[in-house]
Amino acid sequence: MASVGTTHTLIPHDGGDLLGFPEGVQDRFLVESATSGGSLALVEHLLAPRALAAPVHLHEREDEYSYVLEGRVGALLGDDEVEVAAGGVLVKPRGQWHTFWNPDDRPARVLEVIVPAGIEQLFRLLDGLDGWPEPEELERLAARFGARLDLAATSPLADRHDLRF
Repeated sequence: MASVGTTHTLIPHDGGDLLGFPEGVQDRFLVESATSGGSLALVEHLLAPRALAAPVHLHEREDEYSYVLEGRVGALLGDDEVEVAAGGVLVKPRGQWHTFWNPDDRPARVLEVIVPAGIEQLFRLLDGLDGWPEPEELERLAARFGARLDLAATSPLADRHDLRF
């Protein structure tokens, strides 16, 4: 793929690395930090039915904008739980505790715009592992990317919405 700002860039409909877990969450990496000069990242999240995308967390460096392409998505945004259908956008500013999930029995797809880029490399790292790391290791990895986790808030949320993580 050509660098942004040269002549043009084309990412085909099946382009980008697809990593993750089909029974949970898969991520298609469309534009990453190295391609955009760090300005933004685009990642398509494919959420299986009842999948929780991530533990409750916050980013210190990035804002995220989640455009729901297909299905419905539930989200915790600060203290509020919301749900948005295809065509809606979730705004997750840096410094706000959040997570999102598929509340439905059908798959959901989300296009994540991350500004500036960077945290997508944590997604890539986690997607490349054989299962989730132990909680202490997960918190250490997240901290490397300027993210903090609230694992104590994650289990009750998953239980309340009958989610898999």
